[in-house]
Amino acid sequence: MRTRHFPRILGFGVLFLLFLSARPLSGQSRVKVDGEGVMVWEENGAEIHGFGVNYTLPFAFAYRNAKRLGLKPEQEIDRDLYHFSRLGFDLFRVHVWDTEISDTVGNLLSNEQLKLFDYMLFKMKAQGMRMVLTPIAFWGNGWPEPDEDTPGFSHKFGKDACLTNPEAIAAQERYLAQFLNHVNPYTKIAYKDDPAILAFEVSNEPHHREAPEQVTAFINRMIAAMRGTGCQKPVFYNISHSVHLADAYFKSDMQGGTFQWYPTGLGAQRELRGNFLPNVDRYAIPFAGDPGFGRMAKYVYEFDAADVNRSYIYPAMARSFRQAGIQFATHFAYDPLYSAYANPEYNTHYMNLAYTPGKALALMISGEVFRRVPRYADLGAYPDNARFGPFRVDYAQDLAELVADTVFYYTNSTPTPHPGPEALKRIAGVGSSSVVRYDGTGAYFLDQLQPGIWRLEVMPDALPFHNPFGRNSLDQEVTKINYRAWSMSVDLPDLGGAFKVTPMNQGNTHTAVVEGNTFAVRPGVYLLARNGIQPAQKPGDRFRYHTLGAFAAPEGIPPGDLCDPRTAGRADGRFAIYRRSVCCFPGGAPIRLPLRVWPTIPPAPHCDEPGGRVPLPGGDSGKPDRPGISALPYRGRGTRPDDHVSFRGSQTALRLGLLRGKNL
Repeated sequence: MRTRHFPRILGFGVLFLLFLSARPLSGQSRVKVDGEGVMVWEENGAEIHGFGVNYTLPFAFAYRNAKRLGLKPEQEIDRDLYHFSRLGFDLFRVHVWDTEISDTVGNLLSNEQLKLFDYMLFKMKAQGMRMVLTPIAFWGNGWPEPDEDTPGFSHKFGKDACLTNPEAIAAQERYLAQFLNHVNPYTKIAYKDDPAILAFEVSNEPHHREAPEQVTAFINRMIAAMRGTGCQKPVFYNISHSVHLADAYFKSDMQGGTFQWYPTGLGAQRELRGNFLPNVDRYAIPFAGDPGFGRMAKYVYEFDAADVNRSYIYPAMARSFRQAGIQFATHFAYDPLYSAYANPEYNTHYMNLAYTPGKALALMISGEVFRRVPRYADLGAYPDNARFGPFRVDYAQDLAELVADTVFYYTNSTPTPHPGPEALKRIAGVGSSSVVRYDGTGAYFLDQLQPGIWRLEVMPDALPFHNPFGRNSLDQEVTKINYRAWSMSVDLPDLGGAFKVTPMNQGNTHTAVVEGNTFAVRPGVYLLARNGIQPAQKPGDRFRYHTLGAFAAPEGIPPGDLCDPRTAGRADGRFAIYRRSVCCFPGGAPIRLPLRVWPTIPPAPHCDEPGGRVPLPGGDSGKPDRPGISALPYRGRGTRPDDHVSFRGSQTALRLGLLRGKNL
């Protein structure tokens, strides 16, 4: 049902939707696609929805990198899944590298990759996530390296032949049956029966060129092989490729269609600039009015604003998905924590809580869009829909936010005051807001444990250092992690004007002296307790799916390592200003920086002089969105090696980033 009354129904609808979607993961999964193309719980007809990421550590390049770095993949999965929990992801999707876990005739191989995949699904299920699995990828396992000599049928036949060659088709039938019948040794449940696995997608991005009737027959053979195992879960098929064959898809036995969306393209090799909100104003499906399509469930298996290193865009994409009737969406792709410093695998994408904190919180907010915005809600057109219900996106401020009764999330410093901070239960942010002022650039989370006691988690600073979308490798850091203490103020009625701060995570010995509601905080986990309350919580106590003391962050550079221009340039002594990083400078002294690249200058706390305009190459200018930063004009209008800019810092810090290397 379409509605033009989204704000009116939001208040009572969201809690009901959250209740219905949070079904227990026990017993047999009873999921079906109803006559209107909606995936629902069979017992009550309630819509199921989910939002999350693609994540590929058990396979291919990500797996090889873990081995190269001498890491234990299971431990790395645990760290990343903790971040998934922090970000509220409830859905996972992967195109399984069949070429690594099958032989040429389609037998499933019991090997380390499959065992690691089983472990990951087990841990995801334990923290309440659901999955949509794509058993066949067709891909070799090399990217971005040459393919290895893998044992699978797709390596022998190749993608095109897998769609037409009788021997390859028979191998896929055998493989699909064995994959669905495979019993996960950790859960003791076959994939086909595991209630955490909502559905299957036959294969990843098939490119059909055959006659329509052959395409329909092929899809039906694959689905029949899956149904032959007794599997009753919905089966999806990709219909965003070879769209001229849409009728052939709709005539098949598939129950849902999968889509992708890359509105900024792929592979730019550089950061794309500009306001992309008009690009994502509407998710258009060319055959949306086809009666055959009307009975299909709808799932966006991959999406991203590729080569965009800003945080404002993802909730707008999620809004457009819900307007188009999409029930599920998974971003592509989340970078493992151990390799995100280099972004070596899919360099056109970049996503990790530690290394791209604002973007990660934008995905957190997008998950809430899927939970709170009804399918087919009519939310208007850009720019009027930049604010929808409790959500807002703002290109100029590089900001996405959720301001709700008990929840306040924001991806950058926000001027929006929370209307009722006394009711807040959860806060997640980057930068500052009406309830938290923070001088660092990492993400932070505040969760009320009980009246007067809050859990605070602070991630370290992420310092952009190279073009993250270029030709990357493990040998070059594109983002550095910096551990240092920053000032934080927490203004919550529940904590009052004074409170105690106690470190909780292992190895955290930081002592915070609170003056009023302000204290210095280093990355880690803390308990904040109102004066007069003695907290009984211990680090090992349960916190959601983990413990109160749980904390996952990469190792960082020593405090101050980037504060000396002589070390910042590293190779050739040249560096440049880059967006959203932190580097401390001696108070009061002008610092002359050779200018190589000039993106946007962010607002800076604790600078002594009033705000002013900052000249940029090419005649553009940037203006801080709050007082407290000043910059003296650089000499010249070009990007010659001797160009420079002078900044006058104060006793605390100037929010700058240092980027080595050539122009992006």
